Amino acid sequence: MNPFELMKMMGSLQSQTKRIKEEISALRATGSAGAGLVEATVNGDFQLMDLNISEAAYSLGDKENLKVLIISAVNDAANKAKAEVERKTQDILMNLSH
Repeated sequence: MNPFELMKMMGSLQSQTKRIKEEISALRATGSAGAGLVEATVNGDFQLMDLNISEAAYSLGDKENLKVLIISAVNDAANKAKAEVERKTQDILMNLSH
């Protein structure tokens, strides 16, 4: 392979890598706990983007239970995001090999 073809291929790989990072960052996954009392949404970088706590969750009046529900919802969202990132990465790698 000549050096110019290699440089062209490297440029293409860099642009694909940038696109992959953008797609993963844009990804959103929502998890819930307590039959929907608490819902959390994270992005593909695993940053918490949104947190919804229902009035029913507040009315429980139990700070520790609410804390457990929030942690569970965030963890559920993170696990869903992780699975989606892995799936998306696999798809992209499969496309690169063809």
